[in-house]
Amino acid sequence: MAPVIELENLEIRFGKRPILKRLSGRFSGRAIGLLGPNGAGKSTLLNTLLGFLRPAGGTARVFGYDTRSQARAVRALVGYMPENDSFIASMSGVRFVRLMAELAGLPKEQALERAHEAFVYVGLGEARYRNLGTYSLGMKQMAKLAQAIVHGPRLIFLDEPTNGLDPSARQRMIRLIQEIRDQGRMHLILSSHLLRDVEETCDQVLILKDGQIAAYCDLEEERRANLHFLELETRGGNGTFAAGLESLGCEVAVAGGERLKLVLPDNLPVRQLYELAASKNVQIRRLQHKRDSLEDIFLKAMGGPNGRL
Repeated sequence: MAPVIELENLEIRFGKRPILKRLSGRFSGRAIGLLGPNGAGKSTLLNTLLGFLRPAGGTARVFGYDTRSQARAVRALVGYMPENDSFIASMSGVRFVRLMAELAGLPKEQALERAHEAFVYVGLGEARYRNLGTYSLGMKQMAKLAQAIVHGPRLIFLDEPTNGLDPSARQRMIRLIQEIRDQGRMHLILSSHLLRDVEETCDQVLILKDGQIAAYCDLEEERRANLHFLELETRGGNGTFAAGLESLGCEVAVAGGERLKLVLPDNLPVRQLYELAASKNVQIRRLQHKRDSLEDIFLKAMGGPNGRL
């Protein structure tokens, strides 16, 4: 798969201060979560990919287009939902989104048609003729999403899309982002300080720390790998159960008392563990898959050396 984003020794400086420090990598995920603490460089990276910032060194490409020399081509392919409101309050919602579609290159009639469709899609059909200044916070977030997708971009940048939303509005936003991802027509990069948002919407995650890449991983691969790790609580084991697990090809570690940690070999069904336990008169009181949450991955990236690409 051709990379959506390519970074090659990318450097961004504000004066003499380095913000992004020689970032390199090729990223092709359908939905990439961008994480990092405040000041890690997330917003700077987004602004660079949008062509708003010129690299002090290296290159950044979006779908093969250089963000420095081909910024116009890049902007024709992307949509951007900013963190902060960027509205003309006296404009009706549909007029504003039509304007944004025209700025993206759509003819007037098509821009108006697509603006109406975008408002209906995000659930604001009945409010599209109201002035944006009268919208609630949740409605403004939906309007920002509408203007980001109205021209049918290949990639959308979502900067804190659930910022300030109540639980029901957040769920509505998350469902829309998941639907956009699953339709497969657009890639998305979601920047958020909420790990839960990224875990629910993204299949890959890029973590920045101090202007460098701390980790990049495929969340689906992590989830599949974790299916091989089990933790068991047993009763009645006398040592022969652990030996029997090893004879099935498992790697076994005694975690204390009658708690076991094991790694299953490929193609070994979990039911064979219960069959072995029954033959040894052992009760399996609890069985759970070990699962590295996104929080675990994030904390490891914050505390360890640079992650892999």
